[in-house]
Amino acid sequence: MFSGTFFVSTPLIAHIVVTHTHSQKEFDIMTKQKLTYKFDQVGSYLRPAALKAAHKDFAAGDITEQQLTDIKHTAIEAVVAKEVAAGLHGITDGEFNRSWWHLDFLWNLTGAAKFDYHASYKFHGSKTRTDNVELVGKIAANPNHPFYADFDFLKSILPAGVEPKVTIPSPSMFFRDNRSDNWHKFYATWGAYLNDLAQAYHDTLLQFYARGARYIQLDDTTWAFLIARLTENQDDPTEFTKYAQIAEDIVYVVNKVLADLPDDLKVSTHICRGNFKSTYLFEGSYAPVAAYLGQLNYDAFFLEYDNQRSGDFEPLQQIWNGRDNVEIVLGLVTSKFPELEAKDAVKARITEATKYVPLSNLALSTQCGFSSTEEGNELTEADEFAKLNLIREISEEVWG
Repeated sequence: MFSGTFFVSTPLIAHIVVTHTHSQKEFDIMTKQKLTYKFDQVGSYLRPAALKAAHKDFAAGDITEQQLTDIKHTAIEAVVAKEVAAGLHGITDGEFNRSWWHLDFLWNLTGAAKFDYHASYKFHGSKTRTDNVELVGKIAANPNHPFYADFDFLKSILPAGVEPKVTIPSPSMFFRDNRSDNWHKFYATWGAYLNDLAQAYHDTLLQFYARGARYIQLDDTTWAFLIARLTENQDDPTEFTKYAQIAEDIVYVVNKVLADLPDDLKVSTHICRGNFKSTYLFEGSYAPVAAYLGQLNYDAFFLEYDNQRSGDFEPLQQIWNGRDNVEIVLGLVTSKFPELEAKDAVKARITEATKYVPLSNLALSTQCGFSSTEEGNELTEADEFAKLNLIREISEEVWG
């Protein structure tokens, strides 16, 4: 295993000494500010029936790939209009171009490929498909990754005043489900593999930036996996050390990804506990991993807090770690079920969180996306936008 030096994050908003006149350099810094939103959303939306039908028709050979693309684009245009109308400023394509929240991206990195895991992910009360990803060579960024074209289309249809938001899986997803077991076939050391993985992601983020992205989110279920493993192995020093080392390796890789990025590129993460047909994978307090999360140089952390499975807010203090430039986005509104939360109850929980993080460093979102896979959660399109309207109203009332 391998661990290394942590990097210092870039400031959320550059500090400027106010004077009557500004040099060109000062002006450039002032115009390169990272985006901050008190009302935000993780990323995915329910696929409309026409899009689901189109995928079946394409698989059956009844429509062409271009026809499928046209249907996707029509669906994306519609969901973007709804996001804008809901008051969101960070706009995604609903993840309508992919089947999985993570695998479609991972499959298209150089050195990675699709394979049948012959086992579904162990969600509580449901089974997934058995798709997975494995290493087939040295890992690297793919200059022709299809997600770039997806981003270009999203950017092309946005009105002024909103920002395209990119959502991709964290590099930590390669630490799960035997995906890196064969690293020794391609690398002399584990450390060399980690460095290539970090470079692949760093180069990918820069490619998105060059195309106009200023808001990128790395989604991550591995921390929830580690919460479970560290908790259940507290009395087994060997197993506990193994999982603690994985946590250290993730911190090393992620901070290497984030080092030396442009000052105006906001990179957030969503710490997910699993989201498939309104079910979940993991539960438990953030406490076992809070110290590691507090070392990650992300600009914002989307944290799931929609029920008692997530524990209390005390770990927020370690995760925020006193960093003025870091946002904690509270996922207090569930994306799994249609029932609307009571406004006063959500506000009370925000107030409770301020015991550990200043209100100015907090924001609000759904706990997860509405459709992390194409199957989607058990609610309607009307339900999901009712959730967003609720979050917008609460955000306006709390933060103004």
